[in-house]
Amino acid sequence: MSRCLFQLFLLWPYCCMILAAPNIIILVADDLGFNDLSFHGSPQIPTPNLDSLAKTGIILNNYYVCPVCSPSRGALMTGLYPIHTGLQRGAIPSSHPYGLPLHHTLMPKWIRDLNFKTHAVGKHDVIYVDQPWGLPLHKTLLPQHLQKLGYSNHAVGKWHLGFFHKEYTPTYRGFDSHYGYWSGKEDYFDHTQQMGELWGLDFYHNMEPVTDGLGKYSTNLFTDQAVKIIKNHNTTSPLFLYVAYQAVHSANSYAPLQAPLNYIKRFAHIKDKKRRTFAAMVSVMDDSVKRIVGSLQSRNMLNNSIIVFTTDNGGPAAGFNSNAASNWPLRGVKATLWEGGVRGISFIWSPLLKNVGRTSKDLMHVTDWLPTLYRAAGGNVKSLGKIDGYDLWDTLSRNKPSPRSEVLLNIDPVNKVSALRVGNFKVIQGTVYDGKWDGWYGPSGRSNVSTYVKSRSGPEIVCKPKPVNALNNCKPARRPCLFNVEEDPCEFYNLADAKPEILTKLLKRLSQYNETAVPPGNKPLDPRSNPKYYNYHWVNWMDYNQDDINFD
Repeated sequence: MSRCLFQLFLLWPYCCMILAAPNIIILVADDLGFNDLSFHGSPQIPTPNLDSLAKTGIILNNYYVCPVCSPSRGALMTGLYPIHTGLQRGAIPSSHPYGLPLHHTLMPKWIRDLNFKTHAVGKHDVIYVDQPWGLPLHKTLLPQHLQKLGYSNHAVGKWHLGFFHKEYTPTYRGFDSHYGYWSGKEDYFDHTQQMGELWGLDFYHNMEPVTDGLGKYSTNLFTDQAVKIIKNHNTTSPLFLYVAYQAVHSANSYAPLQAPLNYIKRFAHIKDKKRRTFAAMVSVMDDSVKRIVGSLQSRNMLNNSIIVFTTDNGGPAAGFNSNAASNWPLRGVKATLWEGGVRGISFIWSPLLKNVGRTSKDLMHVTDWLPTLYRAAGGNVKSLGKIDGYDLWDTLSRNKPSPRSEVLLNIDPVNKVSALRVGNFKVIQGTVYDGKWDGWYGPSGRSNVSTYVKSRSGPEIVCKPKPVNALNNCKPARRPCLFNVEEDPCEFYNLADAKPEILTKLLKRLSQYNETAVPPGNKPLDPRSNPKYYNYHWVNWMDYNQDDINFD
């Protein structure tokens, strides 16, 4: 399908709207940087299919996520800040025995109750593969809420919300099916997960290992599964399809960036080898989106669908996590609370939206998707109970004023880092990695960031001139810093001394949030998770009778 034809059929559904509960498709990119898509002005990586959706939908330009994987995914699924699920310290490692609380109803369950079918495809402290913890089971997740609305719920791709007990995995938490991996990363071709000296296969269809994927690129496998789900979907019920791409997260340490060779050859103009491969990974994902949208159109489902695209956190730039993402011109990288770590890329596309083809500056957080989509699906948001997310459906669909005026970016009591945005102002205190990643990073291979600033064509982020003391005028490990991120999104000018009353107000609000926090749920690494005890598979090891296993 040519790019022009793709754009034309994106416009066609607006002429043929129906009023049944909408299909909901959430596409999650993993570790994608703010400067890694062409609709954000990236001069290196064309993403025509994502661009077509974004530019005929609504680009969300004041959209925030969490600094790392598991917290964002937990926030998306529960509508709760990580301080209210115990995920505020980061991701859930594979060998950690915990997960997203089971009492939280997930989005697909809500959608299922609206007669939709739901499917999922494809995922610092995060939840590591060898740690026994996860998103607490008493939390109700999005698919569980959507179940009540009659949705069919399906997940494809990355889970990363715990799997040490089977009850923490997708099909026990509201999804009718899951095809993908439970942990935070894996090899793109052999689908094994390496954690230090631990190594094993992490690829499942529901609860059964997938053994026929060797040598097949994960993005393509996940796309095939998503297309299959759409093809087989019974359209008498609405569909919730959650596609959580592996791309563009680093794979195992021995080969962190991987893409099919034919895609890598497309980017011969990029001199930096890592950035070239990274660009290819993005391009495969962009083509995947084209296939998924085309499949919806072929089933006459696109004219009643809502498509959401979001990142889970900022990009790991300049070699962070052996990756080559770029958040330029924003400050910081993944895992930090600078804008480069938490300002996400997102858009929403749907014929149900009345005012499209625009960029929204309304403040939005990843927790808002649950109540917003639940409302769009016909649910009563009041039935969700107390959550942190706001229903922004009227804001998005009718361009009404947003009810959200502040965003808690995180409070990590162990690493002593926190950040909050209220209105135009943001306070940040504490740092990670001893401040090593507190700077500004252009794409890998670009040595002269100043020259790149002048040549940038993307209109979404415009920064004031960078002062010579930009890196030194804020030392958040010593004292809190204050920025006007509406006027200074690149966080060049620390206003803590100039506006002490605003700083005091935001610090007080942070303290109020902290009073509501639950303790972090992180658990120590569990050596019993080692795949060598289970035929070199990552399994729900806490469900095994430990007396039957020789741990010598």
